[in-house]
Amino acid sequence: MASSTTGLTRIIKAAGYSWKGLKAAWINEAAFRQEGVAAVIAIAIACWLDVDPITRILLIGSVVLVMIIEILNSAIEALVDRVGTDYHELSGRAKDMGSAAVLIAIILAVITWVTLLWQHLR
Repeated sequence: MASSTTGLTRIIKAAGYSWKGLKAAWINEAAFRQEGVAAVIAIAIACWLDVDPITRILLIGSVVLVMIIEILNSAIEALVDRVGTDYHELSGRAKDMGSAAVLIAIILAVITWVTLLWQHLR
């Protein structure tokens, strides 16, 4: 379905769709809400710490990456659920892989925070 809008109108509409997606994730996904609260706290801590700009960007970026991956995982789950509620091996695999992506992003964020804070505090 091609859109005929271009330029600033397209950008404004795209921003509206993005806001709608964020709102849907917040309303419908408990994991997104939990990670969102954790991200706000982590970002506040990263801004409060007396670290260099690159360290701050890495701390914040690793947490934001978790949020991005969670949104993608939620989109995969919604699409699979839309297709059907009957169990299918490929549907289960898609959901499991999305969940694994979130887990890997969380592990990366934890390793990033531990490594950078360890360097900063010693």
